[in-house]
Amino acid sequence: MYGLIGRMIAQPGKRDELIAIMQGGTAKMPGCISYVIALDPADDDSIWITEVWDDEASHKGSLTLPQVQATIAKARPLIAGFENRTVTTPVVITS
Repeated sequence: MYGLIGRMIAQPGKRDELIAIMQGGTAKMPGCISYVIALDPADDDSIWITEVWDDEASHKGSLTLPQVQATIAKARPLIAGFENRTVTTPVVITS
């Protein structure tokens, strides 16, 4: 498995709008086991994204999907930056 955890910073006051855009474009990605968007309780403009994929190739392939490309284009103006991107190797998945 392949995992990513990262912090995304929205433009001031745009976090909820950014989340709404991302929720619409991240469903049904082949190879995606889990995609979680979480509020950062310490920063009103930040979110944490935790992804679990069957492998790195599936993650890379997702970036070419039309719905993901459209989501990136819509979200880009609302993103102020990224921090703390970490690659992980998930070993346990619970439901």
